[in-house]
Amino acid sequence: MSIIVDKISYVYGAGSGYEKLALDGISFAIERGEFIGLIGHTGSGKSTLIQHLNGLIKADKGSIYYNGQDIYDKDYSLPKLRTKVGLVFQYPEYQLFEETVFKDVCYGPSNLGLSQKEIELRAFEALRLVGLPNELYYQSPFELSGGQKRRVAIASVLAMKPEVLILDEPTAGLDPKGRDDILDQIKKMHEETNMTIILVSHSMEDIAKYVSRILVMNKGKLMYDDSTRNIFTHYKELEEINLAAPQITYVMNELKKCGMPVDTAAMTVEEAKESILKALRK
Repeated sequence: MSIIVDKISYVYGAGSGYEKLALDGISFAIERGEFIGLIGHTGSGKSTLIQHLNGLIKADKGSIYYNGQDIYDKDYSLPKLRTKVGLVFQYPEYQLFEETVFKDVCYGPSNLGLSQKEIELRAFEALRLVGLPNELYYQSPFELSGGQKRRVAIASVLAMKPEVLILDEPTAGLDPKGRDDILDQIKKMHEETNMTIILVSHSMEDIAKYVSRILVMNKGKLMYDDSTRNIFTHYKELEEINLAAPQITYVMNELKKCGMPVDTAAMTVEEAKESILKALRK
């Protein structure tokens, strides 16, 4: 087991008169190697939750266990946890600061007491994993495109060799091609390393395409925790909390209402095409 979250709650502004319950009795477990989506409308508690997973925020109630250890034990090392559970914030390229891409990616592992050779090997491997072209390694990160900067920021976290990678809206602000490039690279990286990945996203198409399980947050509570396919069968309930399903879900349900025997659980264009062709042959 990689992460166990046991009945955690958190209140912003406790005792101030402006209290807001951000997390309310959240419980779930994540196995090593899973690719999980985390969705919810703005203010649902997503960002607060992911900051608990590597100890940036401490729960007011409940416990979090990483590989069987309670991260709130007084002798537990939270800095060490943060090397194992890497968090890439939305617009992480704003955190780039070194004069070259390579130096930026070397910065994190240089604080781990490693040899220079090991630091550089980690940087090269991280840049390879995110698919950044070799010729960009020694350029200024500020001269790169938005998508390239995003890759560098992700590589900077990967160079720490985390076991869990949390990505908070990693495609925010990117054009469609940049978004697909980043997510395809993350999928490839997951397949190569079997790293546990948690993807926070507002794009239901992206969630449907890449993740196998979804956690749905609503008003600080965990509303659903199920396979991606099962979650999107609740598209009406998702609409009630200002979310949606992939467009394919709506198309297939409309065809079903018109009497066509299609699979309403289809999530991708390819699945929908196969289901429609099968229905037409009947």
